[in-house]
Amino acid sequence: MVTKVLKVSNEAVKEASNYILNGDVVAIPTETVYGIAGNAYNGDAIKKIFLAKGRPQDNPLIVHISDMDMLKEVAIDIPKDAYKLASKFWPGPLTMVLKKSDKVSLVTTAGLDSVGVRMPSDKFAHDLIVNSGVPFAAPSANISGKPSPTNANDVYLDMQGRLPLVVDGGDSLVGVESTVLSLLTGTPVLLRPGYVTKEDIEAVLGKEVILSGAVIESLKEGETARSPGMKYKHYAPEAEVIIIDANLDKFTSYVNDKTDDGLYCLVFDGEGDLIIHPTVSYGKTDDAKSQAHNLFTALRTLDKLGAKKVYARAPLKDGVALAVYNRLLRAAGFKEIKL
Repeated sequence: MVTKVLKVSNEAVKEASNYILNGDVVAIPTETVYGIAGNAYNGDAIKKIFLAKGRPQDNPLIVHISDMDMLKEVAIDIPKDAYKLASKFWPGPLTMVLKKSDKVSLVTTAGLDSVGVRMPSDKFAHDLIVNSGVPFAAPSANISGKPSPTNANDVYLDMQGRLPLVVDGGDSLVGVESTVLSLLTGTPVLLRPGYVTKEDIEAVLGKEVILSGAVIESLKEGETARSPGMKYKHYAPEAEVIIIDANLDKFTSYVNDKTDDGLYCLVFDGEGDLIIHPTVSYGKTDDAKSQAHNLFTALRTLDKLGAKKVYARAPLKDGVALAVYNRLLRAAGFKEIKL
């Protein structure tokens, strides 16, 4: 298969829409990361997403909609909390897990009776839904398990020959996948942290949001994965990643004693001069949004540099930084050293 790359344009919207309506899948930009989009109602089309990614089919996909009328097509028994959150955060990087309608393919939801739904703010993604007239399911546009792509070039490197079209919309604004919140019970549960934080949601709802244990631990045996990013190792470069939870002095002392072949350090801006090994930065120490924006690009850079082992500076564990920590934990397979 020849994979075409088109810049964002009205023509790209029309071409991508034609592929989706004909049961095919395409890679597109969103404000979070790039995704592989297919008609959420068409199970055969969604199987092509799993095939392109090499993704296990028991891992549910998120459905993207263009307006509130479409929400009522893909979900049922929608609680008031969902409307409160939509009025504040949609369009934007928040996914809500709700009871699914019969229109959404069970392939999309991995056989579950629930569906994750979000309304993207990216103009191309929005226009694609409007032009095609159907919601699309769209996981990140990478080989399953690798770091998510935040630019079209990284998508092309993973997806060349696996799908017919990649739409280039420049760098993703946010850089990590959407926040996922379950509203299946009266108590909201944060399944995956993101740009919209636990604190942001609590401020709107006026109630506590429970943090799923799977945010910072592996999913328990037999526990249902209601969201992507819960069940498997994700976001990982080829190198072994180990998180070091320590201040800069202790981190520097620890890694400078190491002599592993192919050792790199993943650090914050301005820290590389203190470390004898080659380093890659993933943002500013006190700026979680910059860390989120740069993390996946930094992980892919480590692959391009041939890193074999990576010691990573741990981010904080609240607000947007929790999303960064969650992605790093899964990239490291939960390997973390606390000093």
